Amino acid sequence: MTCLITGRHSRGVSARRRTRSLSEDIKAKKMEEDKSNQPSKKKKCTTWTWRDSTNRTLGFDLTALSNWQSFKELLFLPADPSSLAVMRVFFGLLMMIDTMEERGLCDADLRWGDPDECRFPLFDFLKPLPLHWMCMLYLCMLIGASGIAAGMNYRLSCLMWVVPYWYIILLDKTSWNNHSYLFGILGLIFLFSDAHYYWSYDAWKGTVAKTEHIPIWNYGILRFQMFLLYFYAGLKKIDTDWLTGQSMTNLSNHWVFDPLRIVLSFHQIDLWIIHVFGFLLDLTVGFLMYIDVTRPLATPFLVSFHLMNAQMFHIGMFPYVCLATMPLFFDNDWPRKIHRWWKEEYQNCDDKILQKKEQTVCPTMDSSPSKKKLVACGFLLHVFMQLFLPYSHFITKGYNNWTNGLYGYSWDMMVHTWSSSLMTVKILDNDTGEEIYLNPSAWVNNEKPYKHADMAVQYAQCVKRHIDKTETAMKNYSLFFDIWMSLNGRFQQRMFDPRVDILTAPWNPFKQTPWVMPLLSDLSDRRHKMASIETEVRSWSNRSAVLFIADFPGLTLENYIHKDLGNVSLTVLEGEVMYETAGQPSKLIDEGTSVRVAPANFHKIHTTSKTPSCYMYTYYNTSDAAEAPTEEHKTKSFGSEYIQRAIDRKIDNFLRSVALLSNSFLRILFNAPMIRRIKVYE
Repeated sequence: MTCLITGRHSRGVSARRRTRSLSEDIKAKKMEEDKSNQPSKKKKCTTWTWRDSTNRTLGFDLTALSNWQSFKELLFLPADPSSLAVMRVFFGLLMMIDTMEERGLCDADLRWGDPDECRFPLFDFLKPLPLHWMCMLYLCMLIGASGIAAGMNYRLSCLMWVVPYWYIILLDKTSWNNHSYLFGILGLIFLFSDAHYYWSYDAWKGTVAKTEHIPIWNYGILRFQMFLLYFYAGLKKIDTDWLTGQSMTNLSNHWVFDPLRIVLSFHQIDLWIIHVFGFLLDLTVGFLMYIDVTRPLATPFLVSFHLMNAQMFHIGMFPYVCLATMPLFFDNDWPRKIHRWWKEEYQNCDDKILQKKEQTVCPTMDSSPSKKKLVACGFLLHVFMQLFLPYSHFITKGYNNWTNGLYGYSWDMMVHTWSSSLMTVKILDNDTGEEIYLNPSAWVNNEKPYKHADMAVQYAQCVKRHIDKTETAMKNYSLFFDIWMSLNGRFQQRMFDPRVDILTAPWNPFKQTPWVMPLLSDLSDRRHKMASIETEVRSWSNRSAVLFIADFPGLTLENYIHKDLGNVSLTVLEGEVMYETAGQPSKLIDEGTSVRVAPANFHKIHTTSKTPSCYMYTYYNTSDAAEAPTEEHKTKSFGSEYIQRAIDRKIDNFLRSVALLSNSFLRILFNAPMIRRIKVYE
């Protein structure tokens, strides 16, 4: 038998050859049958399917979303913690600066020092602490933000920052902004994340388990949040005003567009670069940053976008936080790769890199079933809330006016630009008929209370408290607001019905506010004509200007022309008005007619037509203030002086913050009086 198999002897060769040939034929036939039943490796490698392509693009198998169990396992796939650790460090450092500046530590005496200041909290039961304790709250935030950056007592540090942060945000709706909301959300995510498991004080001291991997949900939830920031900002720009270039005008004057002005006009930059390209960037950049192939192309555009925003707008740390979050879309181990390259060991770590790539498909990280279930539920709840809140305005109707909701959580960034021309707050003594006009800037920091019905009601109640505290004979009085605003370059028009007493006006967070005047959107197409008229008027003189106004039928504008304005004329563009001034008979003015208006005098304009009237004031500014540097000029005076001014502001903010904290300690320890600045109302 041995000789038969090995074939070492010559005897019986023919029989052995025939036997071997038959055996080989059978084996060959069997192998062919097996190959026909199994797809060849070569064929499998070259086969392309949508599912395989989608899985490669997303970085995970879509079938993991098909059932609850596989979804929980997906969230706990292992991921390198180094990229998350880098973002934690930068976020903490940036929030230290934000605490001193935009959150208001450096100006805490102006913001919280006056107990008579009107407050606009989301919930009326929220009240600010005394100034010295508010400063201590800011100190708590500073300590918390520094602890986040260092990864020291990480959970406690996150709580020390995020709880006071949301308290201060909810205390003042007038300071709400999209990026303020974003910072608070990121703080909550960091509170529950494992960002301190690497490159942190806690990991160095061994207070957390040393690990080379963290669950991938830490990256997933942050990537979702930043993707939503861009994508929803793009969706909100699907708006006629934005797509036609009406939302942000004259930005092309800024120095950041100097290179583009070589080949493009001002109008082309405003329309195509700022509006159209801005819309396309917001709508697509989240996808482009997520996909490996397109990420190198999108990265320089996104970096340039944030750096330009940092120069054009006063939006604090927002652009820099966005820059700090961009690496989240890269490989999770990119800091390790840079570290290895820095040590000149990158060429010798092929096996390690291969091992790490293989680990991405290794079994999920060890966690209890209850923790996996809790994390999965929290992940889905966060996703649902962030998807829903920006479009929840059909529920919170009381916060809607010309725009939906309060500016902050809607992601309608830069879509709406406001300007105001006249704000009148009138107190009427119902017993005597006496009228008292209040300075609109009294007890408020900005104009936002006049743009939102809910804040207008809060301001009216604040004014009532001040009136009731004074020694006055007024017991039965009413409060009326006559607020004129323009949205995205439209006519100036009334925001609220001036005939409604705000003290008794109805307001409900879940019902539409009846005394908010509708936006005259039918006149929106007049903006092109208004722009051409303004260009013509400005060509008369550097001091010439124009103001466009629209009013509702049956209402009256009472206006005062300042003494520094000369050559004032009133021209009716549409409709019909009655012009009335002291010492002269009333005059009916119809479309296309003009009348001279005397300065330093009151006059009234009654809209007598059945449709809204549109008219304009043209005037010549005779004051020396007209020679002050314009905003266009200021935007071009950048360079070394601008950098020096920015550094000086940072230093001043830091020194004021230190001084306020020192005074607060003295107030708490020794009951010493707080030294603070006060506001002066003109």
